[in-house]
Amino acid sequence: MLDKANSLLKIQVRSFEELSTQELYAVLQLRSEVFVVEQNCVYQDIDGKDQKALHILGFKDDKLVAYTRVFKPGFYFEEASIGRVVVLISERKHHYGYDIMKASIEAIKSRYNETKIKISAQTYLKSFYNNLEFYEVGEEYLEDGIPHIAMLRSI
Repeated sequence: MLDKANSLLKIQVRSFEELSTQELYAVLQLRSEVFVVEQNCVYQDIDGKDQKALHILGFKDDKLVAYTRVFKPGFYFEEASIGRVVVLISERKHHYGYDIMKASIEAIKSRYNETKIKISAQTYLKSFYNNLEFYEVGEEYLEDGIPHIAMLRSI
């Protein structure tokens, strides 16, 4: 387990087995609040992949406000990958998206010793990911009714 403080965000890295029941509940609640309710997207969030993921949790005052899950190469994509990138709407002004992504990139470096990361990014967030040194590859596509684009980053 790796703990790292980023400004007011406390980052924790956990395998699925290391997640407490309360942490898992908070993860599923946050993902549902943003991806299903806020983005009005009905999709199967609980997809059977969480058990294989490394979970990057960002807490502020003991409340989960930012999250990603990362995969080793060959599980989701040929490259290591980051997905389910989410920040609570009320906390986005603090730029916690950058903090949680940087922690996710660092987790891939330290846990998997990987140099390439691939993501499936919501198209409207391209500039956010460009600022983290990801670049677009291929054409835009629909995923769960939302425009996405594949993006790569070399560490």
